Amino acid sequence: MALIEAKDLRVALSGKPILNGLTFELERGKWNGLLGPNGSGKTTLLRTIAGLIPYEGTLILDGRSTAEWPRKEMAKRVAFVRQTHAISFDFRVLDLVLLGRAPHKSLLSVYSDDDADRARRALTQLDLNGFEDRSFHSLSGGEQQRVFLAQALVQEADLLILDEPTTYLDVHHQFEFMEYVQSLVQEGKTVIGAVHDLEMAARFADHVQVLQNGHLSAKGSPADVLTPSLLADVFRMAAHVTNDPEKPLRIAYSRTLP
Repeated sequence: MALIEAKDLRVALSGKPILNGLTFELERGKWNGLLGPNGSGKTTLLRTIAGLIPYEGTLILDGRSTAEWPRKEMAKRVAFVRQTHAISFDFRVLDLVLLGRAPHKSLLSVYSDDDADRARRALTQLDLNGFEDRSFHSLSGGEQQRVFLAQALVQEADLLILDEPTTYLDVHHQFEFMEYVQSLVQEGKTVIGAVHDLEMAARFADHVQVLQNGHLSAKGSPADVLTPSLLADVFRMAAHVTNDPEKPLRIAYSRTLP
């Protein structure tokens, strides 16, 4: 059974249709790349899967409608890393990461030494060792993003939702994070993430889905989906695609299309 099943999924915001009749499944233990131009509905779809936006149609998480999951139980199953974060209170880094443990705690319980150890391990895994006592607002944009990635990791959810999580990261930390997420997938986690870099998506994702104007234009393996005709139709770019099974897929853009 798929972890996520959607059928005729529709979302409208302020009366404007954003997602139009999407039908798809997310297999357990797979990395699913969500692709599409700006405004295609990627963030809306991710927020809908996370239970943050009302919808019409069918959306099933582990055999049960997402609308029926209690919020706290949903938070144990799904971790959502947004593209940007704005917080008014200046948290200590360790305290901010510990908030990811909240779904596993009762209302009046305090964070334990084990919770703190999990948070420190997550920071170390994201190259933030020694940042525990730093002020969140003192960090660079990339460092702040990695703190929120650490927060999602300690949540220990089955499904990790990533909304362009590498936006503020340099190349080294982009690949480091993607490789770490890949290791989580190999351990059985399921991932769906919006990615702007198509070659990065092809390198790490098992499956990709392409949104265009709120519709699902294509889905399948990166090699099958990322073709010159799709790049021209969806992304309005003329490109040559080198698809060698022994090497990462390469895309050479030549010009924009009207």
